[in-house]
This record gives sequence, structure tokens and C-alpha cells, in this order.
Amino acid sequence: MRQGIPFIVSGPSGGGKTTLAKSVLGKLDNLRFSVSCTTRKPRDGEVDGQDYKFISEAEFKKMVHEERFIEHALVHGNLYGTPVDEFENARVSGVDLLLDIDVQGASQIRKKYPEAVFCFVLPPALKVLERRLIERSSDGDIDIDKRLKRAREEMEPSILEEYDYIIINDELDEALESLFSIIVSTRCESKRILEKVKSNLLAEEND
Repeated sequence: MRQGIPFIVSGPSGGGKTTLAKSVLGKLDNLRFSVSCTTRKPRDGEVDGQDYKFISEAEFKKMVHEERFIEHALVHGNLYGTPVDEFENARVSGVDLLLDIDVQGASQIRKKYPEAVFCFVLPPALKVLERRLIERSSDGDIDIDKRLKRAREEMEPSILEEYDYIIINDELDEALESLFSIIVSTRCESKRILEKVKSNLLAEEND
């Protein structure tokens, strides 16, 4: 059976990576959004188990101790992590998985699954990112300053070079089309198609 492809989408807070990830889901079959665990409080409109699994810090640390995360990181004072079982279940069942995670988590996954596809969503400018964070109205001035400082660190060339693709999120429709194209073209890579062909031929020989 074809293995699912993990698509990692990273980018600074407010850069639009979550909007892009959620939007592309409705355009493609056999693609599932990976629901991360976090210790932060839900924002307006977020649904537990759909956007994130909102858990206590004690529960999160228990899962870390039990090695139940494929990656986890402290981001803006909150803990985030991707459960191993969700990642592996999708992979072995042939379902492509879309992960919205920060650069720390992406780095951890890259070491374990270098065959994953890594995309970075880049704002057109820091001023634009600052405006988006202000318009989001979910953070105070101090938090916005922290997010902008972290964004500068995440957008260093040495980090961006580790990603397979960079999407500049200036116009949402164009950025969405870029992410869509990346997923479709990856599915058509010869090494992935040949894997499926070989599997089918083997199945026919065993009939």
C-alpha cells in the first residue's frame, strides 16, 4: 500500500499558515489535517479536537514522558506537540497528512522523516505581519513584539534554506494555489508513482 505523505507547513505567527492549511483541505481528497495538542487557551472560534486538542500542562508533560509525541516545542510560552499515533496511523494507511507546526517541530520531524515535504509560509514584509497580528486582536502589544522578534529569527536564511518550498503569502488565492500545486506535484513524483505501480504488480502476481 502507498504510504501517506507528511506535508509540513511552517511560518511565523500571523503569517497565514493555518488559514492556508485549512483552506487547501477542501480542494484535495485523501488529505487530513493533523490536530496538535497544546496547553494554550482556545481563541475565539476554535474547536477542541478540530483545531487543536487543548490539554493541561500536566497532561502534556505526561505524554512527553511516555514518548507519545513525534515532535513537541515551547512556543510563545505554550506547549505544542504532534501525537505519534495520529502521524503514524495516517502514514501507514496511505493518507497524506498536513501538519501546521513551527520551525522547532519541523526540525524534529526532518531528522526522523526526511522524506516529508517542508513548506514555509512567508509574509511579504514584517510590516504586513505586524499589521496582521494587530488586526487579529488576540494579543497585546508585548505579545506582538515577542511574535515579531521570533518571526525575524524564523525567517533567517539559514532556516529557510532547510525548507523544500517557500510560499510568499501576499495574496491568499495565489498562496493557496501554490500550496495546492506543491501537494499535487509531490503526489506525481516518479518515485511515489513507481512505489504504487510495484505494489499493484505484486498484488496481481499473488492473485
